[in-house]
Amino acid sequence: MAQSTGPAPGTSPAPSAPAGSVQLNVNTAINQTLVDKYVRDAPNVALAKCEGPSPSFSSPVLTFSNYTPGPFMGADANISADVELKPGTAAGTYPLTVTCGGQTYRTQFTVPAAQVAKVPSGAAKAGDGSMAG
Repeated sequence: MAQSTGPAPGTSPAPSAPAGSVQLNVNTAINQTLVDKYVRDAPNVALAKCEGPSPSFSSPVLTFSNYTPGPFMGADANISADVELKPGTAAGTYPLTVTCGGQTYRTQFTVPAAQVAKVPSGAAKAGDGSMAG
């Protein structure tokens, strides 16, 4: 009797690495906590590894511009786009997707609470003349 040369029952071949990916921002040598976090008051970039025509990013709270082909230093990606947070977006976790060639890749990213720059009431204001002699 011949033995079967296929995988044993109940096992499956090792899954292959995903063909694509999407992320918001890329870690740097200085900051290793940037991936999938929106940074307020700084440039933000969506990056994707996506094979196929017309890659397109989407998110309910982001706008995308300046699509640029890769490769990119420090990121396994072949397309990027500048990202702007839509005004009034609350802190929270939101989806980010990229679609190309009939494939869609998804991730989640976080938006931190806005830092409200407010002058404390009663504080001296520079140039108001209160210190003039």
